[in-house]
Amino acid sequence: MLDSRLNKCLELVSGKGAAVDVGTDHALLASELINTGKCSRVIASDIKAGPLDAAKRTVEKCGIADKVTLILSDGLDNVPLDGVTDIVIAGMGGETIAGIIENTAVDRYDREKMRWILQPMTKPELLRKKLYEFHMQIVEEYAVEDGDKLYVVMAAEYAPDFHCLTEFDSLYGFFDNEDKLGAKLRQREAARLEKIAVNLKNAGKISDSTHYTSLAYKMKKGVEKVKISEIYNYFDSLYPFEIQEKWDNSGLLVENQSGEADTVVLALDITNSVVSEASCKGADLVISHHPVIFDPLKRITITNPVHGLIWTDTAAICMHTNLDIADGGTNGTILRKFKECFRLAGEPEPFEEIGGGQSLGWIVQLDEKICTSEFAEQMKEIFDCEYVRFNGDAGCMISRIAFCSGSGGSMLGLAVDKGCDALITGDVKHDVWIDAGNRGISVFDCGHFHTENIVLPELRRVLEERFPQLDVEIAENSADPCQYV
Repeated sequence: MLDSRLNKCLELVSGKGAAVDVGTDHALLASELINTGKCSRVIASDIKAGPLDAAKRTVEKCGIADKVTLILSDGLDNVPLDGVTDIVIAGMGGETIAGIIENTAVDRYDREKMRWILQPMTKPELLRKKLYEFHMQIVEEYAVEDGDKLYVVMAAEYAPDFHCLTEFDSLYGFFDNEDKLGAKLRQREAARLEKIAVNLKNAGKISDSTHYTSLAYKMKKGVEKVKISEIYNYFDSLYPFEIQEKWDNSGLLVENQSGEADTVVLALDITNSVVSEASCKGADLVISHHPVIFDPLKRITITNPVHGLIWTDTAAICMHTNLDIADGGTNGTILRKFKECFRLAGEPEPFEEIGGGQSLGWIVQLDEKICTSEFAEQMKEIFDCEYVRFNGDAGCMISRIAFCSGSGGSMLGLAVDKGCDALITGDVKHDVWIDAGNRGISVFDCGHFHTENIVLPELRRVLEERFPQLDVEIAENSADPCQYV
């Protein structure tokens, strides 16, 4: 008699050819596949000899030893796959199952005819995400109950059209809307996510807490479409587009047909790889810091990301200098990080005042002086960067520090005029380094990408706080374009 997990696996086997039972453990499923007539041949494998000995006793007792081949194998390494149409991997962690699939050479089987029946004991969300990265799709998924525990059983097949899952997709799964156990499992997952959100909030990690709260909301209610005009207006209330520099081009730069979005991808730059990722994740809107259209376009080539946005019907909102200037924007996020990492003396001061009570960057006074080498290490933590370039004596002590995200090397003179002994920015040119040395000020180049990419989690937080029904994803392809050796 099979338990509910293995019984559902049995149901999902196609029976079109031979089946493989990976990690067979007593060959109970293998025996049932033969005894019910669903398969005429089964290969039962296990990584350990003990379970195979138990499997041997089971098939001999059932009188089906001639129909069940027992193989000692790590995953599918030693398993012949000719004539196999179904592979069952049950009772293992989702990460282990994904590893077995990934390590199985595609040229060993006809993937277009292969059906994978999978029952992860843990991390089903990781397995779901990996399956889609392996060019598969989940065609059936069920929740099964055993006592007070709920388990996931899924069937996956090859999908020629590549598609990626967002973090929420991978958590939500592919249960039928009428699957009451699937709904029950989602409610339990929502409760787990809410508990994580509370713990993160108590730890002071507000952005992460908001993200998990939003995930829990969607686990209960699913995603819902929001008008892009509502998203634009909300951003306008936080980071007014009218305060952008005159030379800038922030705003809704590309529209989509529906004017709505339920999945949003955030990125520092809208590159071709970001457009592709957004399309693969079914996103309707990309929100970036750097404008995807900056200078006037006389033609749109196929290598231009704007072409990709139009082709995939994906809208784009870009917030550049307005995000740098507004309270809580790029420089505001850096200021918050400073307050979390250092004790500050007095209130922050505006760095470059641009009128209307607005400024680019801030000046902070540390409560205690710190040597430049130690400070540089702190900058690596704040900006999550591998390298920080800085000048002068590593033991030089600093306390009054100006910072401006992006490329702010031209602001060196202003930092000196305002009595700063250090400037933090990115893209520092050679002549600025020389000038800084001559004028006795420390400069820290933390990279253009890293001093601005820091704002993406904040954008996700404000979006999910206002629109918890949106599936908001920070692009995996929003990455430093440079390699370092």
